[in-house]
Amino acid sequence: MSTVLALGLLLTACGSGEDEAAPPAPKCDGTLSPAAVEAVASVLGTEKYQESGLGVGRTTDALIADQAREGRPPGHPATCEIVTDASPRKGLGIDVWLHDADALYDDGTTKWWNQGRYLYAMGREASTDNQLAYLFVQCTSPLLKGSDKRPAPVGASLAFDKPAKGAYPENTTATREAYLTVLHSVALGVVKKLECENNAGLPDRPVLETRKWRGQP
Repeated sequence: MSTVLALGLLLTACGSGEDEAAPPAPKCDGTLSPAAVEAVASVLGTEKYQESGLGVGRTTDALIADQAREGRPPGHPATCEIVTDASPRKGLGIDVWLHDADALYDDGTTKWWNQGRYLYAMGREASTDNQLAYLFVQCTSPLLKGSDKRPAPVGASLAFDKPAKGAYPENTTATREAYLTVLHSVALGVVKKLECENNAGLPDRPVLETRKWRGQP
């Protein structure tokens, strides 16, 4: 065998191995970062799951229509839903919507820290426990009517869909950070599609630094 042919076969074999070892494609309509994919697997305990939902394109179309509509916007299906194949089935649902002015948690009226909910220094407001995570931002975009004068209040939520005969994950730092990693990744994909100025204040990576609630000792 010639040296050139042998080298070519070696390179081909190496390339094939790299392809086989390549990381899986991003999930949730391309919005999940590698870290978010790992976070989903850690929360659900498996890398095998089914996905559905509106996706980024139809979610942004719905947000644009809601911003231009008079009155309270209607509800929409989840942007992304993830459900395990195993029994009992469990999953995650991620929604993105235009929130009301009173949707924020940190208003000083409730002692959320006593209820196991933690506040994080990300976006306009971010909080989570072991059941629900929320992330609120403000978006100024040429696609959103009037947002140049009053930024559109975009909210995103993640809910753990526990089985009927099951339990929520433990309310640990790992669980909360996994939730926020997934939620940040999907929200970032949506605000980029919406062309929000400065990505609505969201950094490329989630901020997992906690801060105190109003009135918290």
